[in-house]
Amino acid sequence: MSKRLNHTLLICLAMGLAAALAGCEPTKPQPRQVVTIPDGEIDPAIWGRAYPEEYELWKKTEEPVSERRSKYKTGMDGGAVTVDKLSHFPYMALLFNGWGFGIEYNEPRGHAYMVRDQLEIDASRIGAGGVCLSCKSPYAPGLQKEMGIDFYRKPFKEVLGRIPEETRDLGVACIDCHDNKDMSLKISRGFTLIEAFNAMGVDPGKLTRQEMRSAVCAQCHVTYNIPKDKENKSVGLYFPWQNSKFGAITIEDIIKQIRKDETVREWKQNVTGFKMAFIRHPEYEFWTFNSTHFKAGASCADCHMPYTIAGVHKVSDHRVMSPVQADMKACKQCHAESPQWLRDRVFSIQDRTVSIMIRAGYQCATVAKLFELTHKTQAEGKVIDPDLYSKAKEFYEEAFYRSLFMGAENSVGFHNPPEGLRILGDSIAFGARAEAYLRQALAMVGVEVPLKVDLEIMKYVDQRGEKKLRFDPRLEFKDPYGLQERFF
Repeated sequence: MSKRLNHTLLICLAMGLAAALAGCEPTKPQPRQVVTIPDGEIDPAIWGRAYPEEYELWKKTEEPVSERRSKYKTGMDGGAVTVDKLSHFPYMALLFNGWGFGIEYNEPRGHAYMVRDQLEIDASRIGAGGVCLSCKSPYAPGLQKEMGIDFYRKPFKEVLGRIPEETRDLGVACIDCHDNKDMSLKISRGFTLIEAFNAMGVDPGKLTRQEMRSAVCAQCHVTYNIPKDKENKSVGLYFPWQNSKFGAITIEDIIKQIRKDETVREWKQNVTGFKMAFIRHPEYEFWTFNSTHFKAGASCADCHMPYTIAGVHKVSDHRVMSPVQADMKACKQCHAESPQWLRDRVFSIQDRTVSIMIRAGYQCATVAKLFELTHKTQAEGKVIDPDLYSKAKEFYEEAFYRSLFMGAENSVGFHNPPEGLRILGDSIAFGARAEAYLRQALAMVGVEVPLKVDLEIMKYVDQRGEKKLRFDPRLEFKDPYGLQERFF
């Protein structure tokens, strides 16, 4: 009997121990119960009642980060601190002198500030009109459909006034990326992204799930052209992908489209007097052109919205941050190295990119000042060789747009390091050729050009007035190789 009793006790103890251990196991993430949201509902708070975890993470896009881990402030660092790009890279103040970006050009803050930043920035930056709301407000698709061409050409604040006051400063919202019936991803900007895909022969309805996890980001994280009428009023908006293929949207093709469509030359560069187009935040184009992560099948969401556990649910992190700022958690899904090793790798790539970007920027600034001298020489009655002048202008534009592309792309080169260095290297080469043509043309009419051209950088910085004081010294930029001070 004693042996049977002992055996029974052992079985009971084993069962009890198993039950106790099972109780210590972490709760497994539970599948989400899909809830249908009413058609046309824009207010994220309503969506948040059904999806509270995602909603709470989304609201954090307006909070300052607890610790700034990034070396370079980028658009995905999150938080509420404004960083002045023109103080980081003074050559931009020279090159953009003539319109809003030469007065105030800040790194983007968290998604919550998309419209708020437009309301606070210098008035010259919203001169394009209501078109500026196209990617920044969830009301944009409805307003564009309702107003037609007036959506683009009417003053920014007049179009903004059509949005209900309580949600007027609302940035990207749930409805921008999700179908209200089943939460599947959707493209809400048919008037831009779908047309851009169609221009490349791509059927948006046949995109894979991974491709859609990037496409919803491509509604905004792209460059775009704004055609103007004879009164310089905005009359439309499109992505310059007409000469490209899916996965191969190159800077060469973008420049080709800019040159083909003269109506997108939105502003006059004061230093040269040339009418120019502009390039804004081309993250999607840059990353999808044969980058390592794109070819590996990664999506934007894999890196900037990694899965996390919120309560009992596994959800995408809707705070939308740089992996560097999130302690490399997204990178650890694929990479075995330590967070510090991975972070150092990112900074190494960005340091090299910034080094070459500074050289390209000041090369463009040098050519711009030589054009200024050339035009002054022409005004004095001297005849500049037209062939040399034409070649110099063509090569200058090639250099300028490449430098502009990399300065506007928000990963500081990390999204596609080899392509970034190729673009900047070509920018320097085109700029050097343009400089040579101008020096030759000026020498032919007896103008002696000094070896080092005086860029008068501080003149352009000072013209910004009080805007130059927006720079936050806590985030002071350090030129990685000390090159910048050698140019001015």
